[in-house]
Amino acid sequence: MPVRHANPGDALGIGTVHVVSWQAAYRGVLAQDYLDSLDPAQRGANWRRYLNGPLPHDESVFVAEVKPNNVLGFASVGQSRDANGVGELRCLYVTPEHWGEGIGRDLMSSSVDALVACGFREATLWVLDSNNRARKFYETSGWAVDQGAKQETIGGITVCEVRYRRTLA
Repeated sequence: MPVRHANPGDALGIGTVHVVSWQAAYRGVLAQDYLDSLDPAQRGANWRRYLNGPLPHDESVFVAEVKPNNVLGFASVGQSRDANGVGELRCLYVTPEHWGEGIGRDLMSSSVDALVACGFREATLWVLDSNNRARKFYETSGWAVDQGAKQETIGGITVCEVRYRRTLA
């Protein structure tokens, strides 16, 4: 699957992938009315503002698409929000109808390459502890759960996130 750096023109596609993947992955975990209220255009506007940048040198956003303006997945990486000198896979989402097709693997590869190119030797990511599908994907991609855990409130529901870590180089 072709993966490239995202640009502001990808924002609505990214917002759409973000919303539909949340609605599928977090059904039964987050409140359904919250999931139903998620708006691809609003998420896209947030991504457009971010992508209009300029992005810091150690941040990248990637999209996977089969044809122009048909974003099937995206990923974002940068400096860890937890520790200096550590990279972070901030998010990686693929449209549910394309789960299991290797798109996530291709986005992961580009993301890890970008983190290495920025000089990071180690990276972390956060995932909902109940997101078994994502956790299995991360584990088969070389990530291992560490001792990090935190609670977040999303749409009025308190959830637990666990941190994964991976050596990059």
